[in-house]
Amino acid sequence: MHIRRFDFDFSRRHFLANTARGFGQAGVLSALWPEICRSAETRRAYPDELLDIETFTKGRVKAGDVIDADSIDLVQDLVDPILFQEVKQDKRRFVIQSAETQVDAMSPPYFFDATLRNQGQAGFDAEGNIVNRDGKPWVGGLPFPDAQTGAEVIANLTLSWGRHDRAMYAIPSQVFGAEGDLEYEYDFVWAEQQCTGLVDPAAGGPYLAGYEDKTRLQSVWFTYTLDVKGSCFLSVWEYDQRKFPELYGFLPQFKRVRRFPSNQRFEPYMPGMNLYLSDAWAAGDPMLTWGNFKIIHRGPFLGSSSKQWHPERDNWEPDTVGGGKDHTYYYVSKELIPEVIVFEGEPTGYPRAPLSKRRIYVDARNMSPVQAVSYDRRGEAWKGFEGGGGQRIAGDQRQLTRDGRPEWSWNWAISHDVQTNKVTRFHQAEHCRGNWKTALDPEGDMVNQYMTRAAMLRLGT
Repeated sequence: MHIRRFDFDFSRRHFLANTARGFGQAGVLSALWPEICRSAETRRAYPDELLDIETFTKGRVKAGDVIDADSIDLVQDLVDPILFQEVKQDKRRFVIQSAETQVDAMSPPYFFDATLRNQGQAGFDAEGNIVNRDGKPWVGGLPFPDAQTGAEVIANLTLSWGRHDRAMYAIPSQVFGAEGDLEYEYDFVWAEQQCTGLVDPAAGGPYLAGYEDKTRLQSVWFTYTLDVKGSCFLSVWEYDQRKFPELYGFLPQFKRVRRFPSNQRFEPYMPGMNLYLSDAWAAGDPMLTWGNFKIIHRGPFLGSSSKQWHPERDNWEPDTVGGGKDHTYYYVSKELIPEVIVFEGEPTGYPRAPLSKRRIYVDARNMSPVQAVSYDRRGEAWKGFEGGGGQRIAGDQRQLTRDGRPEWSWNWAISHDVQTNKVTRFHQAEHCRGNWKTALDPEGDMVNQYMTRAAMLRLGT
């Protein structure tokens, strides 16, 4: 007979006590981040019942079970209201998987190295920007791996979206109507170049020469359908998070690059999509154009934080399920995350914003978002933005860094307008139309290839 030292009520009491005293340090049995530094795993920071869904649910749910409309009530306290509605009303289903306990498998290797190397050096300057101990821009990795405030959590999300110095993602996307009909289909390439906080040893330092006052350069160009092919947009992010990025666009019908207002961040990328600039990584705006960040909850949650890469499937696309024709959502797996940090922020820099706040669910183990729920001006749930990622290992297939360690990245996302019941979904694919391929930290000069006005003209034509 195995006598458990810590039961369900122990964890519940711990999280309730954290709530009462203003959300103390992550972890239950011990502080999470020091434990990660010692062992790169979570077993000593959380009791068994937060690491195993079968133990947590007292045998009612176990790894391998499919959660559907009949069983979602068993885990209602572990999901957000958007997912609950999708399963209960729209017949979405998902699979329970065993939990990942190795935290070094939950970030890109170089980014994880930098987080360990630079811990304790980040702070806020008088304006609220994140600076290194010497007052210069942040030098890489998570600035606040042991985040204690909402401002620290949003900083972890904003400074490095994809957690690679350079990345190109080939992305097929589809838009489904309320009845499950495919209404729009787009392919696009999303490219990022970090300017500060570089973590790859080959970069030669934490800053991109000539761009030390920038956070990132980010471009997107559409390759399908024919009516939008050649449309290209470039965002130049200042390091000062009070400033809006410069936004340039090339539209084939006008055959020139023009500057767009960048404070209109709640418009669809393309007709029909409910995907906005503001949605990216649940932190698509300069963080100081939002405010009133506050942590409102810590506790266990079901999320897709690992094992989401599907190289065995055609073009890495997950299977689909649910909705009007049973193919609206990705059919994905979810694990018991022992602790998510749920925090809210308000769009203080956008007087005409269509939303009143955004609630973001962040995995405390790697500070990665697993869900974001936007609320309209009336305070009603409006849109969910859910994502999944993980290490690039599946069966005997794997993607490796130059030094031979497994890569990590996001894999899929679902943006669901629950008021119209329209869904935009997209996944990181091996390739997309136009003969573009996904690449993590690719060789070459991405700035001149993809992130200048001349490059936009070239990509557009």
